[in-house]
Amino acid sequence: MLLRFAIPAIISLLVAELYNMVDTIFVGIAIGPRAIGALTIAFPVQRLVSSIGLLIAVGASTIVARKLGEGESQRVGSVIVNAIFIMVVIILSLVFIIYVFKGKIIKGLGATENIFPYAKEYISLVILGAIFQCFTILMGYIMISLGNAKINLIATSMGAMCNILVDYLLVIVIPLGVTGAAVATVTSQIISAFYVLYHFLRVKNKLKLSLNFSMNKNIILTILAVGFSTFIVEISDAVVSVVLNNLLVPYGDTPIIILGIISKISMFMYVTIIGISSAMQPIVAFNYGALNYKRVNDTVKVAIKAVGISSIVLWGVMMIFAPYIVGSFVSEKDILLEAVKAFRIVILIFPCIGTYFVTIYYYQAIEEARISLILSIYRQLLIFIPIALILGKYLGMIGIWIAYPISDGISAITAIYYKKKAMEIQSFHDESMAGEEKVNKSYKNRIGSYREA
Repeated sequence: MLLRFAIPAIISLLVAELYNMVDTIFVGIAIGPRAIGALTIAFPVQRLVSSIGLLIAVGASTIVARKLGEGESQRVGSVIVNAIFIMVVIILSLVFIIYVFKGKIIKGLGATENIFPYAKEYISLVILGAIFQCFTILMGYIMISLGNAKINLIATSMGAMCNILVDYLLVIVIPLGVTGAAVATVTSQIISAFYVLYHFLRVKNKLKLSLNFSMNKNIILTILAVGFSTFIVEISDAVVSVVLNNLLVPYGDTPIIILGIISKISMFMYVTIIGISSAMQPIVAFNYGALNYKRVNDTVKVAIKAVGISSIVLWGVMMIFAPYIVGSFVSEKDILLEAVKAFRIVILIFPCIGTYFVTIYYYQAIEEARISLILSIYRQLLIFIPIALILGKYLGMIGIWIAYPISDGISAITAIYYKKKAMEIQSFHDESMAGEEKVNKSYKNRIGSYREA
């Protein structure tokens, strides 16, 4: 079951990362390193949008999975409608603020004089696709909780393929530069949104879900509370990017360009870990709601093994082929050599970090929002940024790159402690439930009826 959920989730996340990645490759070829720097500056804005989408999507889908596990399928429709409502309100407000203050925002993100005009041009257009991007994320996660992971996969894949084709047309064939890249991204997001909407409406009719709108404050607050730790994990990358951009400004355009390249490649490595962890979440949430604690324990153990093996394989490939992978973004020899060196330092102990993400998603699944939140802000905001500031001050650029493996090591040790604590609690629950045939029978009946639906 974990594999069936994880593969579509990984591919979906992989495809989602292709948006900014593809834009970066095309503008890098057509315009050069400064355009790559512009998309590096735009990254925090795009990540903020996707983080809000994931905040609501993870919160809503977790509640949907638990309600199904508890046998309360009649409340699923209300959760979905309230999730859509709060998403629209937040995103439209955000788009308005960014559009009005984009000049000040771009400067605050660390843009140099050379990079500023490209970043402004790109952000002005790409922000218009925010509502479609978040809707696709939200409904994709809802579909996974309803047992159909393929729709999310196909929707994101379709959007990514469209993005590649339109990017080639508007950036290479018709040289519109970063404007063409932004138009390609928005166009593909609109197509994905309409595809997932069409298929959700079909599933809604099959499951006879009622979508009558009635604003429910408790549902909205629960969605935000459950999904908030995912938001922190995602937005932490944007916060770190802003901090690093400003730290690297005194060294010129090159370090910002290198940071952009490293960020894009690193995201592909984290996609597998986050995909497996997020795939584990609905399984854990369903079984936790059904009081099947043994199934919860087994799922977490398998997820930890899966992220461990996959991260070691990815780490080995990236370490060996780093010059070729980095070289696909930039051809200038001096930038290439520095970027490869920095990238290898950044991912030095990457295989150790998998358990950290599994632990975060586990605590989300059982609605332990406080612990999940603490872990979410821990690695990037509480550990990495202070270390980067200190080492950057005394060691310069190399100190900033070294801050990555140090913070990964500390976070991994912390996650092991919390994972062990969680497993001990679940083992106790599992033993206390042993022999209660009534619960087991109820669980089997619910999962059987859910599969039939």
